[in-house]
Amino acid sequence: MGKVYLVGAGPGDPELITVKGLNCIKKADVILYDRLINEELLTYAKQNAELIFCGKLPGYHTMQQETINRFLVHHAKKGKIVVRLKGGDPFVFGRGGEEAEALVKHGIEFEVVPGITSGIAAAAYAGIPVTHRHFSSSIAFITGHRREGSSEEMKWESLAKGIDTLAIYMGVKNLPYIREQLLKHGKPPSTPVAVIQWGTLYEQRTVTATLETIVETIQQKQIENPSMIIIGEVVALREKIQWFERVMLKQQPLANEAL
Repeated sequence: MGKVYLVGAGPGDPELITVKGLNCIKKADVILYDRLINEELLTYAKQNAELIFCGKLPGYHTMQQETINRFLVHHAKKGKIVVRLKGGDPFVFGRGGEEAEALVKHGIEFEVVPGITSGIAAAAYAGIPVTHRHFSSSIAFITGHRREGSSEEMKWESLAKGIDTLAIYMGVKNLPYIREQLLKHGKPPSTPVAVIQWGTLYEQRTVTATLETIVETIQQKQIENPSMIIIGEVVALREKIQWFERVMLKQQPLANEAL
């Protein structure tokens, strides 16, 4: 019997993967990887490792979750070291819990290797601390899209009034509805909002506005998924402590010289 490692690849920048996560990639016989992982990480795999793409696009699933579970079990039962490489953290909107349950059901040994989740990392690269002694002592991680057919109602009043910072994953498409519900349940229209596209990568773009104006702003700027939405007073700190853009500006002259 082999073993499965559920590995968080981090938010996009390949240097943000953990040492343990990278070591798992290096020793894997089989790697099942998602769309949003940085494929540079796959260059660390063994030459004969089998690479299986499991990526999901919005509205289109390359591979259904049940199929992924079967692949994990199948290869582990053949005695192989299997890495399930997932963007961010396996247990933060990554369905790692479902995969772990499937492995337990079939008696497969596994380990979970946490990764840096985008809700923290994208905000940090945008110069936004998700907690701050003077502005935020609580944060909620929220999925921006709900499962089709689900009757689940998010507790909008609690989110609007009880949480200082909201980190919303993949919520650009539903942002008009999210804004409507937060305003309806008491979130001030002047609350600062940031939308961070391709967080931690060279292509990162950050747009800020208020809760009242953010939908129109991102439409004008043509911001799409993959994006993180950060809502709360901490967003205002970006104006003072943004750093990533300065780093990129310093690197651009070097890149031009190389060309």
